[in-house]
Amino acid sequence: MSTAPRLTALDALHRSLGATMTDFAGWDMPLRYASEREEHNAVRTRAGLFDLSHMGEITVTGPEAAAFLSYALVGNIATVGNGRARYTMIVQEDGGIVDDLIVYRLGETEYMVVANAGNAQIVLDALTERAGGFDAEVRDDRDAYALLAVQGPESPAIMKAVTDADLDGLKYYAGLPGTVAGVPALIARTGYTGEDGFELFVAPEHAEQLWQALTEAGAPHGLVPCGLSCRDTLRLEAGMPLYGHELTTALTPFDAGLGRVVKFEKEGDFVGREALKAAAERAETAPPRKLVGLIAEGRRVPRAGFPVVADGQVIGEVTSGAPSPTLGKPIAMAYVDAAFAAPGTEGVGVDIRGTHEPYEVVALPFYKRQK
Repeated sequence: MSTAPRLTALDALHRSLGATMTDFAGWDMPLRYASEREEHNAVRTRAGLFDLSHMGEITVTGPEAAAFLSYALVGNIATVGNGRARYTMIVQEDGGIVDDLIVYRLGETEYMVVANAGNAQIVLDALTERAGGFDAEVRDDRDAYALLAVQGPESPAIMKAVTDADLDGLKYYAGLPGTVAGVPALIARTGYTGEDGFELFVAPEHAEQLWQALTEAGAPHGLVPCGLSCRDTLRLEAGMPLYGHELTTALTPFDAGLGRVVKFEKEGDFVGREALKAAAERAETAPPRKLVGLIAEGRRVPRAGFPVVADGQVIGEVTSGAPSPTLGKPIAMAYVDAAFAAPGTEGVGVDIRGTHEPYEVVALPFYKRQK
């Protein structure tokens, strides 16, 4: 029996704006409002406003919260400063990636773990199980927050119109409590678009007031509402992995080229340590496949699961693909055999329904903003 998708606090507002809605990880979410290309370009050149309330917030508190999170996750959470955030992962005992996460340190003994929507319950269950033996409490706070994001080069100017928080002093991957348009919020300088921007965690009952205030403040700056479709092309151009595509339980952080998030030097044991040590050695000596970027020479768009080919042989698989509004060409991320992973490798193509379309192998990301 199928269950009805969950609705965010902004559901009625999205529908009033004419959004095309889609079921995403059990949530009814806006896919686009008008043109996904226009929404994408707005974020690259001006600003976009997103509802990300489907993300999963989990609060961890207690005297041993930091030690517990350092045991449960691959990162060294004990070194995260108050008011800072860190990108990290939770893995299985065999090193397979359960999810990629952002951990915010909200206070001396309080942390917020933000999981992907489709994995939130899995992450919550894993953290709850791993908390045994630690003086720490794991709390499901998914219903306590709505999450709005303002992304793009105009986002600081828009935010300054609605808050007196010290945005200039707010570094990338940091967060501070403040008031935005009269609404209490955790203001984080994070995002998933490759642009400067802010993510605002607020109580669900304040979400609509905040959305309207940001819309008004953003009007002179060209801000537009944005759906999940352009969020995907933005993160793809920025070379950011998506769980279920570039990250899965079949891959370790080292397989995904993200071994830097694993901190072997931290104190104490952590889940997956031995398996990840072996994975790190494999990645050094004989990596099976590497994640690369592919840019089409033609117009046909590759999709996840399409084979990557060379010399008539399958050498890899596309994990994400889409037309790139910024580059004006189809692009893809793919895992390919290490021998074909060097930028500029010739003779590489993608099998698109029986036709081998030529692609250029490039280093990720495809797009990097000017600082």
